[in-house]
Amino acid sequence: MKNLGIDYENLDQKVYQVIKNMIEERKLLPGEKIPQEKLAKELGISRTPLISALKFLEHEKLVQAKPRRGYFVRLFTTDEMISIFEIRELLEGLSARRAALSIKKEDAELLQGIFKPFLNKDKITDYQAYSRADRKFHTIIAQIGSKEFLTAILQTLNIITLAYQNITSEGLIREPNDTIDDHLKITEAICSHDSEKAEMLMREHLQGSIKQMKTMLKKEEK
Repeated sequence: MKNLGIDYENLDQKVYQVIKNMIEERKLLPGEKIPQEKLAKELGISRTPLISALKFLEHEKLVQAKPRRGYFVRLFTTDEMISIFEIRELLEGLSARRAALSIKKEDAELLQGIFKPFLNKDKITDYQAYSRADRKFHTIIAQIGSKEFLTAILQTLNIITLAYQNITSEGLIREPNDTIDDHLKITEAICSHDSEKAEMLMREHLQGSIKQMKTMLKKEEK
């Protein structure tokens, strides 16, 4: 890992972003203890900016402090995730609507290319690549259609999804073959500037995950 050095300004923020990226990239897994001494050594920093970053991540609900045990990547329950996805449904629906109104040619080409590697396949088996494409898809739409503060909120909610206990090891709630058509239809609506359809399709896409999690929750409660 690259040594951040101690001379950089805003060191707390830099350390915060490094750890947040590690959670997003699943280098730190849900429920896993964050190795503070190891991280501080690898980043070339003292424990002070590290603790500051961890406290901020705790505020964002991405990590959890356990008395006398340290900080852990937070592991979310199905019930918690249903609530999070209900928020995502509203915000990402709005983001898709706004993206359809403002998307430019270069952004449209980028969005249209994300899922091309998975077309014409009877069964998508590269879950890791598909998961990366999925995160890129939602991130780009947020960047196109959202103001800066909304983009930041959506990024955090998307990272929280990776800390859900019932996702695959690659970070997916549903099978790629169950969602590929959703992604393609949303892309088409946004690129054709159909804002109402883009919002509707995005909300339906997230409702599909909510429905699956509610089914999981019923099984857990039995």
